[in-house]
Amino acid sequence: MKTIVFETPGKPADILQTVERPLPEPGPGEVRIKVIASPINPSDVMFVQNLYGIRPQYPSPAGFEGVGIIDALGEGVGMKTGTRVSFTGVGAWSEYAIANHRALIPVPDAMTDDVAAQLFVNPFTVFAMVEESGVKPGEGWLMLTACGSAFGKMAIQLCKQKGIQTIGTVRRDDLNNDLKALGLNEVINTETENMVARVKEITGGKGVSCVLDAVGGHTASEALKCLGKGGTMLIFGLLSLQDPTINVGLVIFRELTIRGFWLTDWMRRVDSKTRQEVAQNVISSLASGQIQLPVEASYNLDQIAEAVKHSERHGRWGKILVKP
Repeated sequence: MKTIVFETPGKPADILQTVERPLPEPGPGEVRIKVIASPINPSDVMFVQNLYGIRPQYPSPAGFEGVGIIDALGEGVGMKTGTRVSFTGVGAWSEYAIANHRALIPVPDAMTDDVAAQLFVNPFTVFAMVEESGVKPGEGWLMLTACGSAFGKMAIQLCKQKGIQTIGTVRRDDLNNDLKALGLNEVINTETENMVARVKEITGGKGVSCVLDAVGGHTASEALKCLGKGGTMLIFGLLSLQDPTINVGLVIFRELTIRGFWLTDWMRRVDSKTRQEVAQNVISSLASGQIQLPVEASYNLDQIAEAVKHSERHGRWGKILVKP
């Protein structure tokens, strides 16, 4: 089978290789999946650079999630071959992948492969983080940095459904109208506008209740200043690859909270009822089309360098998929 591997950390377009490997066999509690499609997420790119919470074991496979068809069962697995599932596990950028049966979500017929490929990482993170933000409809503002990302677009749509007011930051204005069409209330261009002054103007001087930050660096430093009394910043990414500067006085006298968010730990931390509720909400919203997950382009395994370059292209509207 064809699969993607890398033997050292580095820039994905330079180090990812398409190689032939024997067909893997599932162990106890595992299944083998014939992969249909897998997205390229920022977490995948960070993992290849050895900048993620999970460290690669070289030579390492790549790709954290996807959709496919179960074609072999390991000992103790009660599922059926031929079932279409969303799955998570390292090695999704491949013709076949091995996943633990607990990391599978059966996909409803109404959900397309392109949507099912993206079912877990971004949707679960969005639903969990909006809930963790504590922002209620009509009570304050939720701010999203890099709101033109796949995460940002989904968060905008979810907040619109819930009646939560949103402010989003961008570095270019070319997607502003599209973002507002999704439900974004206010947009701030961090290259041409003073973020703090604009937020003060938008919120009547109160500031925002919560910031969901994926950027870090100067953007996160400025976004922290936009929080109102008792506000919270949830940091879940570092697209700038730069740490923010924390104004300690601001944190003290506004009683601010800064927390990290990692879906892997959140899934371990919350109870099974909460996980099931999030899963049901995610599947319902995606299968019904209430929340859209657009795809901009698809590439095969031999085109992996071109695919990862496209995934990091500025102004991209939809997700990039790898389709073996």
